[in-house]
Amino acid sequence: MTPVNPLNDLSSLAGSLRVAPGAPLPRALQSSRQDWAPRLARGQAVSALPGLMASLFNLCSHAHRLCSQLAIEAAAPGLLPAPHQVAQRLRTETAQEHIRRIGLDWPRLLATDAQGSWATLAQTALQACPLIAPATTAAADPWPATLAWLEDQLLQMPATSWLRAWQACGADWLLDWSHRHTGWLPALLRAAREADTAVQLDPATALRAHADLVGQRSLSTALALTSGFALHPLWNGAPAHTGHWTRLNDLPGGLPLTPWALLGSRIAELIRLCKPDVPGQGGAGWLSFGALNTGSHQGVAWVEMARGLLVHQVEIDCTGGNARVAACHVLAPTEWNFHPQGVVAQHIAGLNATEPAVTVERRVRLLMAAFDPCVPFEVTHPLPAGQESQHA
Repeated sequence: MTPVNPLNDLSSLAGSLRVAPGAPLPRALQSSRQDWAPRLARGQAVSALPGLMASLFNLCSHAHRLCSQLAIEAAAPGLLPAPHQVAQRLRTETAQEHIRRIGLDWPRLLATDAQGSWATLAQTALQACPLIAPATTAAADPWPATLAWLEDQLLQMPATSWLRAWQACGADWLLDWSHRHTGWLPALLRAAREADTAVQLDPATALRAHADLVGQRSLSTALALTSGFALHPLWNGAPAHTGHWTRLNDLPGGLPLTPWALLGSRIAELIRLCKPDVPGQGGAGWLSFGALNTGSHQGVAWVEMARGLLVHQVEIDCTGGNARVAACHVLAPTEWNFHPQGVVAQHIAGLNATEPAVTVERRVRLLMAAFDPCVPFEVTHPLPAGQESQHA
């Protein structure tokens, strides 16, 4: 077999996940992801770095571009134009990503063949969403219309009431809501509930390393100096999990969350992002971000994006009059959640591989919808050939 040149093959750049339900760790979840950022960025003009990172991580390109810009500004203030309207950009791009995942991925991953019409209904709903309308027709302030769309097309009730009930009752409310309404989204979630593993996330391993300067510096140092850290990160000596359920503005150790309940957590965050701007509560005041100078021409930046915490660390060589990238490291949410000893791997290892293949596949698909890897996956056991699943 002729080796593939990864520079000419985007799928090779992205990598993939291989899932073996019921297999022991680390065989339960194996990744072909590689740490391309240091190799491709070194020696590049600093001005080209944000675009390069956006291309390399194209599924989350906006967040990577923004985080790269913040890291450069921290390392060498004024070298490039500072990123502007960071909070609003992060809000918009994260909300758009949530909407796409709910409307495109959930029907494909969670529905059975007999429920294929949900995908058509979801796509029809997406076409009416003001926030993802073409730029030529987009409103200057799309948020009131998007909140109205959310209430009409997805929730079938006032968003504030939905969010209040979620904050009080979590998964119990999600189940109650899914039985009360007949739209495609409640019906989809009601059906997906059967695939839940009922194993709750450990709140003690939720990643909030960006909460203070000590954690931010520790992440930057580990990225710069620890070989392999970007692919197999650890926090306090153990894998951690990150996502819309680990925001700094959310209460640590709050609602008990199973994989199915994480679907409700995404809906709840989408509501928060569509609400008016209030620091720490909603709109552009919900998601956290920051940057820190960590040495001479060195900087680290982090943003809370759709899949969780994203970190960029950069070192700039300013000698000779041409600013070049001396080092660049990227730590993406997928590497935390899909660590070979991490939370998803533990769920997969705990699956009963003797259950019917269709049941096992539905459980795997729910895990992928909940934790949302940015790369395709395939199930290698115990499904017969021809029943592999993929997620892009």
